[in-house]
Amino acid sequence: MAQQEYTYEIIEKIANYYLRKLVTVKPQIGIICGSGLSSVGELLTTPTTLNYTEIPHFPVSTVIGHPGRLLFGHIAATPVICFQGRFHFYEGNSLSTCAMPARLMKLLGVTTLIVSNAAGSINSSYKTGDIMFIKDHINMLGLAGNNPLRGPNDERFGPRFVALNEGYNPKIIEKARALVEKLGLKGVHEGVYACIGGPNFETVAEVRALKILGADAVGMSTVHEIIAARHCGMECFGFSLITNECVVEYGCKEKPDGEEVLEVAGQKKRDLKVFVEGLVVLLASDL
Repeated sequence: MAQQEYTYEIIEKIANYYLRKLVTVKPQIGIICGSGLSSVGELLTTPTTLNYTEIPHFPVSTVIGHPGRLLFGHIAATPVICFQGRFHFYEGNSLSTCAMPARLMKLLGVTTLIVSNAAGSINSSYKTGDIMFIKDHINMLGLAGNNPLRGPNDERFGPRFVALNEGYNPKIIEKARALVEKLGLKGVHEGVYACIGGPNFETVAEVRALKILGADAVGMSTVHEIIAARHCGMECFGFSLITNECVVEYGCKEKPDGEEVLEVAGQKKRDLKVFVEGLVVLLASDL
């Protein structure tokens, strides 16, 4: 079966001929929840909730920890759209599909994107349960030629070439840094996120190579959304919940697995909700 390509016309159809007919909220901030992190959606007051399967032309989430719901509502007084579940390359999706949420949010009026993910730590100072603000990324898929902007460029989304040296907005990171200090949250870092294709976890050799390249954590998502959002002119902030420590030695019997990811996410649920709520309030003052 041919993969759906999310052109401007198809995304515009989803936005104008379906979502705007059902939803009165005009979101300013968008949130994409990573594996096991969908509890952030509980912050929205009296949300309008749509299952992905209800939305024409929409893909579905097939991974545990991604409920597959689209929420419209408010955090404090700020109108927000929240994706409880993302679309991964390893599920067989095109990168056009992985990037679609960012482009849809842009057409709905979103100016700032918050993305989260579950990641494995490469930096030996990071521990399970820590949070890493993403200051930059290494896109292994992109270095191999797989990029959500590959192909003819549609100027209605953005320009042909996009600078990513401030892909993760430094001013938002500064606000987030001040917020965690105010909240007294511990185990918070700033680092570089490496994106691999998945769905297998990394080999020892791959982890060692990524460490040499400067990566602090590794996962299987996020960068496609960030690239598409920056292409659309949106400001971006991303953070990783460290759900496992990568295996860096041969003979180690520890093995990361999906259940561990969900368990750690459940343990950090309260801290992450408090943090995201506080960050939305801070960002709203700049809108």
